[in-house]
Amino acid sequence: MATSEPYSVDKLTAEARRLAAEYRRATGKTLPLSAEIAVNDAIRLLGLEQPIEPNPGCDALRRSENSVVRVQVKGRVLFGETKGTPRIGQLKLDQKWDETALVIMGEDYESQEIYCATRESIESVLAKKSSNKRGVMTLAQFKIIARREWAADRGLECHQQ
Repeated sequence: MATSEPYSVDKLTAEARRLAAEYRRATGKTLPLSAEIAVNDAIRLLGLEQPIEPNPGCDALRRSENSVVRVQVKGRVLFGETKGTPRIGQLKLDQKWDETALVIMGEDYESQEIYCATRESIESVLAKKSSNKRGVMTLAQFKIIARREWAADRGLECHQQ
């Protein structure tokens, strides 16, 4: 009896991208896969670590010589016909994280850019909003306070802390 070789996470993610894009083209509906694809891409493209133990609100870790930054990852797929103002998923302010990485994907679910913003800058913007949708921010608002760390056409950009 032959044993099958286990699939790598990157191969499975590539297949999930393909299926999600095909499903959208066939049905006009989206599969809820963008969050998992975003976490995988953020870890791989930014050189982050996956936490050993599950930690609500923390999807990845950024280690340096003297610190560990807990990263909450959000993903947003931008479809060509999107109307209105794109928003990012609700930010979990009641959980422990230090920064948020936003992975922006095209309609093929391939990452185009990754932006990172500190918790302090996010909380400052959200505190100014009179909306009752606590933890919700537009894509444009996030990009204003964030730094671009990766782009498909440029690769990894310098990370400044």
